[in-house]
Amino acid sequence: MSPGEKSLGELVRELRERQGLTQAQLAERAQLALSYITLAESGQKVNLSPSALGRLARALGVPSKVLAEPEK
Repeated sequence: MSPGEKSLGELVRELRERQGLTQAQLAERAQLALSYITLAESGQKVNLSPSALGRLARALGVPSKVLAEPEK
């Protein structure tokens, strides 16, 4: 990964912190288990369905495409 590219976890953390949200608050907004947020931000592979990815993107205020293709 080059310096300008971010993993999904790095991107989620950055977007969440910009909004001043805790992981628990983001999980609640996205209607996802806190464990998904924690694992994703720690760099673990998590299986998010397209609908879960969409909920996460909406909770972060970004288009789904931003999270679906974080390295582009």
